[in-house]
Amino acid sequence: MPYRYRILSLLVLLSIITYLDRVCIGLAGTRIQDELTISTESWGLILSAFTLSYAAFEIPAGVWGDKYGPRNILARIVLWWSAFTALTGLATNYYFLLIVRFFFGAGEAGAYPNISASVSRWFPTHERARAVGITWAASRLGGALAPFLVVPIQQLYGWRASFYIFGAVGVVWTAWWYLYARDNPRDKAGISKEELELIGTPKVAAAHVSLPWKQVLRSSNFWILLAMYHTYCWGSYFYLGWLPTYLQRGRGFSENEMKLWATLPFLFGIVGNLSGGVASDYLSKKYGLKIGRRVIGSAGLALSGLFMLGTSQTENRELAVLFLALGYGSMDCMLPVSWAICMDIGKKYAGSVSGSMNMAGQVGSFASTALFGYLVKWLGNDYNKALIPLAVMLLISAALYVFIDPTEQLVPEKAENPTPAPVPA
Repeated sequence: MPYRYRILSLLVLLSIITYLDRVCIGLAGTRIQDELTISTESWGLILSAFTLSYAAFEIPAGVWGDKYGPRNILARIVLWWSAFTALTGLATNYYFLLIVRFFFGAGEAGAYPNISASVSRWFPTHERARAVGITWAASRLGGALAPFLVVPIQQLYGWRASFYIFGAVGVVWTAWWYLYARDNPRDKAGISKEELELIGTPKVAAAHVSLPWKQVLRSSNFWILLAMYHTYCWGSYFYLGWLPTYLQRGRGFSENEMKLWATLPFLFGIVGNLSGGVASDYLSKKYGLKIGRRVIGSAGLALSGLFMLGTSQTENRELAVLFLALGYGSMDCMLPVSWAICMDIGKKYAGSVSGSMNMAGQVGSFASTALFGYLVKWLGNDYNKALIPLAVMLLISAALYVFIDPTEQLVPEKAENPTPAPVPA
C-alpha cells in the first residue's frame, strides 16, 4: 500500500474517534439532564461551551501545525481532549460539566486543520478533495457507530462509563500516530521514489514563519470563505449536539428507537463526503477549480437548507428523520470541497487558513447551539419551528459559496518570494 494511504488510514481512524467523543455527550443528553437536573436552555449552554473554546483555539492550533508540523500538534491535541473526555464522566453538577466541556473543545480544536495540513503534505493536488472527503466520511462513520456503541454502554454501566472508555481509545491512537507518522514524506523510511515524485515537494512553511495576516485580511475571498462556513455551521452542529434530544423530546422516539434513527443522517453523511470529494476533483480536472469547487459546495448547501425546512413542516416523524438525513448528506457533499479550498488558496499555510475557516464556523455553532435551546422554550417547546432559522442560514451559506474563488492564492508565491533584482554592473 502506498505510504500516503497508510497515513490517510491513521487520519481516518482519528476522525472516527473524534466524532465518537463529540457525539457521545449528545447521546447521553437526556440521562445527564435528568441526573444533574439541567434545563433545556442550560443544556444548550453546555453544548455551546465546547464550540466556544473550539472556535477560540482553531487558529492557534492551525498555525502551530504549519510551524511545528501536524505530527507533533495532533499528538498533543488528542492527548488533551482524551483527558477531558474522561473527565466528563466525573461531572457532578452543571458548572463542573460546563468547565470540562469548555476545555474539551479547546483540546479538540485544531484536529481537522492539522488533518488538512497532513493531507496537503502527503497528497498531490488532484487527490486532496477525495482524501479530505474520506476523512470527513470517517467522522460520519463515527457518528453512525456512536449510538450502537454508546447507548448499550450507558444502559449497562451508566453514562459515565462511555466517557472513560472513549478517553482511553484516544491515548492509544496518539502513541500509534507519533511512532509512525512523519511531517515530510521524504523523511519516511521505505517510501518509494515514484510515490515521492507523485506527491511532489510538499508546501511546508518555514519554522517560526506565520501566515502574513495583514495581507490575508485584505482579501475579500478570505472573508467570504469565513462567512460561508460560519453560516453553514448554524445548521450542521444541530446534528452533533441536539439531534438525539430532538428525536426523543421533539419527535417522541424512545431511546432504543432513537439509537436506530439517529444513525441515518450520519450514514447519508458518509455518502455525501465521499461523493462530494470525488465529484469536485473530477469537475475540477475537467472544467477547472472554480466550477469543480463552487458547483458541489453551493448545490449541497442549498439542498440541505431546503430539506431542513421540509423537516420543520412535516408531522410524520419518520419522514422528518429522512429529510434530516438527506439534508446532512447534501451539506456533507460540500465539506471536503471547502477544506480542499483551504489547501487551494492557502498552500503551505493550509493549517492556518483551515483553522481560520473552522473558527468562523464554530462561532456559528456556538450561537446556534445556545440559541436553539432558548428558541425551543420561547416557541412553546416547539422543536420544529426552532429549525427554521437554521435552514435560512444554510441557504445564505449556499449563496455565499458562489463567490469563493479557489484559484486566488491568499499569499501568491511570487509575492512572497520575489526574485532579487539584478546587481548593476
